[in-house]
Amino acid sequence: MQMIDGLALGETTPGPLIMVVTFIGFIGGYTNALFSSELTFLARVTAAIVVTWFALPPSFFFVLTGGLLVKTTHGNLKFTAPLTTIIAAVVGVIFNLVMFFTYHVLWPGSFFSSFEWPATLIALAASIALFSLFYFKRNVIYVITICTVIGLIYSVF
Repeated sequence: MQMIDGLALGETTPGPLIMVVTFIGFIGGYTNALFSSELTFLARVTAAIVVTWFALPPSFFFVLTGGLLVKTTHGNLKFTAPLTTIIAAVVGVIFNLVMFFTYHVLWPGSFFSSFEWPATLIALAASIALFSLFYFKRNVIYVITICTVIGLIYSVF
């Protein structure tokens, strides 16, 4: 369940790739003993820092240099058509993540295990609140906060 928690954390914050990579580095430092058994936390933190260091600067470099290039090709169809395709692929990846989270949250063990009705009801209430924002006049952060509190109350009691 730790990987689902890490993926969920990564997808709810800006910079999901870096968050997930850092989390996976932390877990990698936990599962592969880098130092002695007394220094497991130091091994986890070191692995997370190293992985983040090798993921973050190249990302910024490509965004900063590539952003200028994309801006100069704004009206050229030869360049905007592939970018449109990339946007469609990103939407597909997001949909895949939604299906992945849905499966693993509603059926935590396997498809034939018990169905999580409380998670379903929270997700349904959040969907109704988000799709009817014009009626309820609530923003996304408010809905996420309420659903988090309800989920925490359910998990504690």
